[in-house]
Amino acid sequence: DFNQDILVEWLPRLNLPPAGATPRPIDITYSNWFNPGLDYDTFMVPGILVLLITMIGGFLSGMNIVKEKEIGTIEQINVSPIRKYQFIVGKLLPFWIIALVDLGLGLIIGKLVFHIPIVGSLGLIFGFAAVYLLLVLGIGLLISTVTETQQQSMFITWFLLVIFILMSGLFTPIESMPPWAQQLTRFNPIAYFVEVIRLVLLKGSSFADIQRQFFTVLAFAGGTLLLAVWNYRKTA
Repeated sequence: DFNQDILVEWLPRLNLPPAGATPRPIDITYSNWFNPGLDYDTFMVPGILVLLITMIGGFLSGMNIVKEKEIGTIEQINVSPIRKYQFIVGKLLPFWIIALVDLGLGLIIGKLVFHIPIVGSLGLIFGFAAVYLLLVLGIGLLISTVTETQQQSMFITWFLLVIFILMSGLFTPIESMPPWAQQLTRFNPIAYFVEVIRLVLLKGSSFADIQRQFFTVLAFAGGTLLLAVWNYRKTA
């Protein structure tokens, strides 16, 4: 019959061992696509670059306006005809540029010294970093509006950064965290950029692959900057 014909035709092709014979062991070979040598530098350096620009943007923007309060020049600025948004843009723009330049230098050092592969688009990395820095600078500006001394600003900024860093997935994969911690990482800006920079540099991901992270960070940046500007009061 038909079934018998199929068995007669295909069983010899399967190359099955004879009855009672010991089957050959299966040889399994593991391979890692995007870090074949499991190189520690390749895994860590992209995340370290995220921490670098985060600390530069967060600390400098957080202490800059507070310094104006400490030395008393904020009162002169408050009575000047300059508009609030002009003052804030003038304060934050230099740090935004400095952080992007440092990111570029870090990528060069990572490539030349640590031999980090750059598979994806550098333009995509810098585009995401530009939006990400708006969020970081907004957080620093918001902190500066609620503190009176540089020590207070530094303490609050460092307190937040430690939490963000430890829960960013840089050292411990987010997937191995408890469920409640995984939910908290949704509000962690560093976690988004660490994931994106690894996806783009090591995997070669395109914008379509990171658009969820991009628009999330963009929304956070817009909300944080609006809150910081609203909270800042030009009072003499």
